[in-house]
Amino acid sequence: MEENGLEPNAEAAPETWLRRASLDLTGLPPTPGELDQFLRQQGRLGEEALELAVDRMLASPAFGERWAGDWLDLARYADSKGLGRDGRRTIWKYRNWVIDAFNADLPFDEFTVKQLAGDLLPDATMEDLIATAFHRNTQSNDEGGTDDEQFRVEAVIDRVNTTWQIWQGITFGCAQCHKHPYDPFRMEDYYRAMAFLNNTADSDSGSDEPLLEAPLNEADYARARELDRRISTLREKLWRPADKVRREVGVWRNLAPLKAGTKYGSPIVVERGESMDEFVLPKEVKQKTLIVLEAPVPVGLSRITALRITAKPRDVKRALADSEWGFILTRMKAEILPPGNGGETVTIPLTRAYADEPEPLYDPAESLKNGNFGFAAYTRINHPREAVFLPEKPFPVAPGSTLRVSMDHSVFLLASFTMAIRRGSVAVSDDERWTALTRDREREKWRAELEAALRERAEISSVSVPVMRERPDWLRRPTHVFARGDYLAKEERVAPAVPEFPGGTGGVCNGGRQGDGRRATRLDLARWLVSPVNPLTARVTVNRYWERMFGRGIVVTLDDFGAAGGRPSHPELLDFLAARFQEELGWSMKGLLRELALSATYRQSAATAAEKRAVDPGNTWLARGTRRRLAAEMVRDQSLATAGLLSRKLHGPPVRPPIPEGVWLPYSDDPWETNTGGDRFRRSIYTAVKRSIPYPTFVTFDGTTRDMCVARRPVSNTPLQALTLLNDTVFAECASGLARRVEDAGTTVEERIAFGYRLLTSRAIDEGRLADLLELHRKALRRFKDAKPGGMPEKSPELSALNQIAEVLLNMDEALTR
Repeated sequence: MEENGLEPNAEAAPETWLRRASLDLTGLPPTPGELDQFLRQQGRLGEEALELAVDRMLASPAFGERWAGDWLDLARYADSKGLGRDGRRTIWKYRNWVIDAFNADLPFDEFTVKQLAGDLLPDATMEDLIATAFHRNTQSNDEGGTDDEQFRVEAVIDRVNTTWQIWQGITFGCAQCHKHPYDPFRMEDYYRAMAFLNNTADSDSGSDEPLLEAPLNEADYARARELDRRISTLREKLWRPADKVRREVGVWRNLAPLKAGTKYGSPIVVERGESMDEFVLPKEVKQKTLIVLEAPVPVGLSRITALRITAKPRDVKRALADSEWGFILTRMKAEILPPGNGGETVTIPLTRAYADEPEPLYDPAESLKNGNFGFAAYTRINHPREAVFLPEKPFPVAPGSTLRVSMDHSVFLLASFTMAIRRGSVAVSDDERWTALTRDREREKWRAELEAALRERAEISSVSVPVMRERPDWLRRPTHVFARGDYLAKEERVAPAVPEFPGGTGGVCNGGRQGDGRRATRLDLARWLVSPVNPLTARVTVNRYWERMFGRGIVVTLDDFGAAGGRPSHPELLDFLAARFQEELGWSMKGLLRELALSATYRQSAATAAEKRAVDPGNTWLARGTRRRLAAEMVRDQSLATAGLLSRKLHGPPVRPPIPEGVWLPYSDDPWETNTGGDRFRRSIYTAVKRSIPYPTFVTFDGTTRDMCVARRPVSNTPLQALTLLNDTVFAECASGLARRVEDAGTTVEERIAFGYRLLTSRAIDEGRLADLLELHRKALRRFKDAKPGGMPEKSPELSALNQIAEVLLNMDEALTR
């Protein structure tokens, strides 16, 4: 300031500061009661009154709702999938988690780790798993004919770009296709970072798997999570001994010579090998493909205790890098044909099934039922997959018998892709250990416990939430550098690692391995982002909070701290705040915001002279307070609050307030059912977000469509904003509510108008403004009194005139600016 001939402004009036802080910290204006209490305390306690007011705001549930909204812009949160049909996505439990995290003042380092890798934490809680929905906010495309792998890869790329933009403030995405033109990042750095995020179980599927059954009642979280752990432990105990036997080579006898046929027209061939025969579907696969295999029972085999299905990609070597469409074995049947075609065909009663992973997305035992799911590689296959099916007891076979295996595939995705096994083989076993697995009393006890736990878990009312889940190491996807960023043009294979800049590897993630030799994971990446060796996360974060409180970041380019971004206007201040946030405040978001709200810089008056504006038009040197228009959600929430309509209910599924007629017509299969009662007036953070048709009022006031991570919203000033405030159903209802509220606030028109003005601005009305509004009221009252029968509104002339006053109050610059 001194270098530019500036001096700090005087402190703003107490009521001005209170409204500013209340809107910034809670997204709502102070109530008349809060304002009166503060002014009384301020006169008696001075500085302490400001501290008490800030502490009250930080403790309010409204704090979490206000700051969660900003985070959801970064997290690209939406209640729809985006792209194509943009169908509904049930992910609102994540939104609730963010609100709770802010209200609980979850330290930012924990806030980071839980969202990026909560599922990998030891003893992860239900909340930790819900937090990982952060990276399930990526768009998916369930439009017919699209390539699932293309959009899965695009989702992973979005996760990389979003992670680096939020926590590092770096345009890392530039390095997807080439060396970064401004910052020291190579393409290899980009794809090493991508390797951390490329091994999750999700795909571009319409079902949004994997899903977490999150209890509707948060009081059930602990019990549900304990049941989930018990279920997982029991499944592991049942699976591991079977898997150990499955992996023994000497247990199996391959079927040969193999005969193969299909129904519904898919061509099939048999490839003879030295150790086994494999069936192959060499061309396009028809819908509802049924594969029928026949082969003589191996010589010397007098009983069958297990049957193994091996499913592979058509091109096993290539699929490791370029996955193929997967499969779902919906129904499987095994039969014995007696020797010489004499006698009846006998079905082997298969009752148990084990896949090659303990908790697959789909239970292979479902292949033994008349359902639509079962043993699967969903939706793509990189590695060969195996499942074992067991009869209850050894099934005797006569010498010279033939085994027939029928495998039905009735699932097809996106109206185009049949989920069928393209290459595979069948083997049988007579090992007695398989029978022991079905008869072991201890295992039957575990199985009974598992069924009881599953029944108890099903009794907890829950909602399915898409979350992150890591694939097991033996099914890990490899990650390659994409030539020119094209996922079809794969070059060298890379392991997970962080760039040497910023912060260096610091022994955190190096060459895909940790110092203890284990493979680096998303958890290592998350911890590196908030580790002492990383210099950017704290700076980027405090700069973002500074921008929210002061209207301009210390680094004005919130999403670019690189060489092409803006230089910090106050580098020492940025360093100080970052170090204090990370070390002294322990990453406390509330602690940082408390200091900003109580600072002398924040408390300055926004009034300024022409000379000051000429020297510092953008207020870079902070010689005055800042004025700016309220964010889209605050415009609506303030109107609801001052009208006495706002519901303070926390959490819950998205709501659908009124929208203009005709906006929703293209989506007849997903009608916009306008809420009634209190849900009609919920805070804006709970409004349903459909990416292809965002809520019109929010778009008008520069809200985001949530297609991508947005660090800072643009600000516009258009006639549409005034038209919305004067005509939209929501604001018309708010004007009516405000009119009724001011009518009850006094006996004279002057008292009523003064009360309404104070509601919207937190200060007393001046004589000139009061005179203008009184004149407007007088003209409106005369017009309504003189109205002809049938031309009068339902309200009384007095209330109708106050309604016009309310419309003006809600539209004032003083009301829409903080």
